[in-house]
Amino acid sequence: MTTGTEETTLTIDELAARAGMTVRTVRFYGTKGLLPPPVLGPRRVGHYGREHLARLALIEELQQQGMTLAAIERYVQQLPPDLDAHDLAIHRAVVASWAPDVVETVTRPELERRAGRSLGDDDVERLAAMGVVKPDDGGDGYRVDLGLLRLGVGLLDVPLSQEAILAARKVLIEHSRSAAHELAQLFRGEVSERAEQDVKSLSAHMQPLVVQALLTTFQRSLREELRDWLGGVSEEGRSA
Repeated sequence: MTTGTEETTLTIDELAARAGMTVRTVRFYGTKGLLPPPVLGPRRVGHYGREHLARLALIEELQQQGMTLAAIERYVQQLPPDLDAHDLAIHRAVVASWAPDVVETVTRPELERRAGRSLGDDDVERLAAMGVVKPDDGGDGYRVDLGLLRLGVGLLDVPLSQEAILAARKVLIEHSRSAAHELAQLFRGEVSERAEQDVKSLSAHMQPLVVQALLTTFQRSLREELRDWLGGVSEEGRSA
């Protein structure tokens, strides 16, 4: 459900279903301080928003990276308290960049459980077109890229055509590969005369910094482009 300002509000059951977790797990995270308290509505029913869902996604990503609950608590406590769902998604993207490529074969019910929602045939077809899932040749299951699943599921609710999403994917892949190649060339020139151990150490330190720099730069550039575009649309509306 949504409010008049289109802000998503969920009951704890809906939040757990969207996050692919049990209500008990969500409550547990709340008692640990990993989730901010819900907004209490009529009859003291708690309502959760997009920030809660984004925090659960971040916690899940940290768990997949092998972090203990205590380490996750320390990580979350260091985050600024006023982060919105968009900022939390950026944090999760940085964490997810370290995840190894994992492809598993799952059944349709398991696919929906991992997605945190029911999926119609059209949804599965869109996920397949995005390269997130692929029907298993040997049976009724699906080969799923777990690193892309949550992103693909999120795109199901974006009001863009399938053609636009695929075109955007192509642009991102092409420019990401180009940036990665040029950065690799730059770093290769810097470390060409160094010992192998120094090269490995530099790579380990630079990769998270480069990933965060790319995400931050892209985020700000996209925000400026959207601001200019929306400003132009407003000007056209006033002149009309």
